[in-house]
Amino acid sequence: MVVLCFFIFVAKEMKKLVPLILAVTIPVIAPSQIDCVGGFANLYPCSGYNLQSSLSLATLGASSGNDSWGWTDPQNGDEYALIGLNNGTAFINITDPVNPVYLGKLPTHTVNSSWRDVKVYNNHAFIVSEAIGHGMQVFDLTKLRSVTNAPETFTADAHYNGFGSAHNIVINEESGYAYGVGTSTFNGGPHFINIQNPTSPIAAGGYAAGGYSHDAQVITYSGPDTDYTGREILIGSNEIEIVIADITDKANPQNISTINYTNVGYTHQGWFTEDQRYFIVGDERDEINIGGATRTIIFDFNDLDNPQFHFDFFGSTSAIDHNGYVKGNKYYMANYRAGFRVFDISDITNRNMSEIGYFDTFTSSNSANFGGAWNVYPFFASGNIVISDLNGGFFLVRDPNLAVNDLTASGFVMSPNPAKSNVVITSKEEPISQIKIYTLLGQHVFGANYSGSISENIDISSFTTGMYLIKINNNTVKRLMVN
Repeated sequence: MVVLCFFIFVAKEMKKLVPLILAVTIPVIAPSQIDCVGGFANLYPCSGYNLQSSLSLATLGASSGNDSWGWTDPQNGDEYALIGLNNGTAFINITDPVNPVYLGKLPTHTVNSSWRDVKVYNNHAFIVSEAIGHGMQVFDLTKLRSVTNAPETFTADAHYNGFGSAHNIVINEESGYAYGVGTSTFNGGPHFINIQNPTSPIAAGGYAAGGYSHDAQVITYSGPDTDYTGREILIGSNEIEIVIADITDKANPQNISTINYTNVGYTHQGWFTEDQRYFIVGDERDEINIGGATRTIIFDFNDLDNPQFHFDFFGSTSAIDHNGYVKGNKYYMANYRAGFRVFDISDITNRNMSEIGYFDTFTSSNSANFGGAWNVYPFFASGNIVISDLNGGFFLVRDPNLAVNDLTASGFVMSPNPAKSNVVITSKEEPISQIKIYTLLGQHVFGANYSGSISENIDISSFTTGMYLIKINNNTVKRLMVN
C-alpha cells in the first residue's frame, strides 16, 4: 500500500523557523523481513542491510517522527525501541525483530511538538521536548514487561519541571546525571540533573559559559589525555563551534577549550570514537548553505586543551547529515533524505573513512532538504538497528552477514552460523550440563543433557526462520536469530 502524505515540517535547528512543505510518497509495509536484493528491499534502496520490519506513523498514531533510543531488559534480554513522535513517545518490543509489537505510547506532557528526545538510564526513559512547558518526563520501562492489552496509553512515573522546553537530553550512565540542553536556563547550555534515583530527579546546577548547546555527549573520560582521566567531560555541539568542558564539579564547571572549523553552517551533533581520541561531528546546514556532498568533520582530541581539526569526509549524496553514533569501528549516521548510512572508521587515524552500507528510508530523493531519517540506534547486542524516520515512522534493519551473537557476557560463546546448519556453543567458565532451545512462544524445539563437556554442536538446519530462546544450564542466556 502507498500512502501520500502532505504536511508542514518546521525545521528549527538553528533557533530559527524554516517552514518546509514536504510531499512524500511513503510505502507502508506490514511487519515481515525483506532482504536487500539487487539494491532494493521492496521499494527502499539499500546496500548490506535487510529490512527486518517497519511500523508506519499511522500505526503509531502520529503525524511525524523524530528521535529514538533503545532499551534492553536486563532481566531477560528483551529489546525495545523507543520512538519519539510529535505527540508522545512510542514503545515497541523488537525481541522478535520480524514481528515487532507496538506496546503503546506515553503522550506528550503538554502540547504536540516536532522535537522530542529520549535517553535511558537505570531502566527508565527520560524524555524532553520543545513543547512549551514540557519539562522532563520519567517513565519506568519495566512496565513494558507486563503489557497485556497493547497498545496502551501510559503515564509518566515522575516529572521534572526545572525547565520548560528543551531541545535535547544527554545522560552519562556512569555518573547518573542527565543534562537538558537547549532550554531557557543557563543560556541554553547544559542543565544538570541528578537522576541516580530516577523517579526523584534533583536539580544540580548548569553550565552557561559555553552558550547554547544544541546537542552534547557527556562521558567519564578514559581517553588519551591523562590530565582528565576519570573526570566528567562534556563535548557540546554549540551552533558555531565545539565546546569542551570539565563538569565533574557541578557547582564549578570549567571550560577546557573550544574549536571551530571552516564553512560552518550549524554545528549540530557529535560522537566520540570508542577510544575517545577522535570526535565525529555533523553540521546540519552546510549542505544547504554551501552545497556539495554530505560533509562529516573529524577532530583529533588527543589533547583536550588543544583540540585539532583532523579531516573532512564527504559522502556519496548531497543529503543533510543529522545524528551519528559510533559502535566499534563503524559510524552510523541518520542522513535525512539519504536514509541510514554506515561508515568504516577503522583507519580514521590515517584520515580514511568509507561508506560500507546504507538503507534509504526516504525513497523520493537524496536532496539537501529536511525529511527522512532523523535518528539511528545501533547499540543492541542483537545487531538490529532502529531507524526513526520523520515521514515513515519506525524501521528495523540488520546486516545479514553478522555472526550469531556472542554470549561472552554470560560466560558462553556461540560460533558464527552463516549457512544455517550447525551452531557451536562453548563454555568459557563452566561445563555445560544442559542446553534447551525454545521458540519465543514457548515451544520446545531442542533439548539435551550433557556430562561436563565444554563444547556442543547443535544442528539447527531444520529450524524455521525466526528468533529462539537458548537456555544453558537452565538459565536463559541469549536469543538465537535464524535467517
